[in-house]
Amino acid sequence: MSSSASYILTLSCPDTVGIVYAVAGFLSERNANILSSDQYGDLDSGRFFMRVAYSTGSDGPSRTQLEADFINIGKRFDMTWTLYPADRRPRVLIMVSRFGHCLNDLLYRYRIGSLPVEIPAVVSNHRDFYQLSAWHNVPFHFLPVTPETKTRQEDRLLEILETEAIDLVVLARYMQILSPSLCERLHGRCINIHHSFLPSFKGARPYHQAFRRGVKLIGATAHYVTGDLDEGPIIEQEVERVDHALTADEIAAVGRDVESIVLARAVKLHIERRVLLNGPKTVVFR
Repeated sequence: MSSSASYILTLSCPDTVGIVYAVAGFLSERNANILSSDQYGDLDSGRFFMRVAYSTGSDGPSRTQLEADFINIGKRFDMTWTLYPADRRPRVLIMVSRFGHCLNDLLYRYRIGSLPVEIPAVVSNHRDFYQLSAWHNVPFHFLPVTPETKTRQEDRLLEILETEAIDLVVLARYMQILSPSLCERLHGRCINIHHSFLPSFKGARPYHQAFRRGVKLIGATAHYVTGDLDEGPIIEQEVERVDHALTADEIAAVGRDVESIVLARAVKLHIERRVLLNGPKTVVFR
């Protein structure tokens, strides 16, 4: 007999008749109470996506039993599916370089409990934020990188990911390009923040580029990392209005605020299992 527990089931599969009925029936047969349910059928890809949050009573089956019992339904509908304990805090590693606004925001949200994760490590190719990490009682790993040491640096990073059982990597303005092999290893579990609506204003000093073009809206994009630079599936975006009266530095300050908000939203959506990959895009259940 197991204690009362809550779970989140996510799935995707070819769209067909009877998927919701099968899932709801499976849960009903096990006396599970559905707390929320979201589903979406993509007409373009022909795939169906679903997220169900539910709880079981004190006499309900264990997670292991639920997973074993669901296998037949998964095979029947050719599903890609995962069952998560709703109360488990994902383990997140944050990577940063010399822009600390996103790191500071994530650590603050973590500290006050509004971001329900565990952060066992911050990794950086510079030493700038070791004191900030220490103040939040998060171990700081200084992993400098050059073209000659990039492979060794990533090997060390992989050791940390394995040792700390990391679920999600967050690039909080980490100004290094990950190797294709590392991007593949982290497929669907590495989030980056970009300083514009992609693919606008690529390269150095993006807010100064925007200033010279006289833009009226600036924004930020959080996306999953892939081997194609800044072209991974988009999770979250936001804009903020600016005008001619602002200097380039003032625009950059507005941009930093937007980046922090967008990255935090994307991380929260991911850890709540609300983001499902749909080829080059995402389905986001809010």
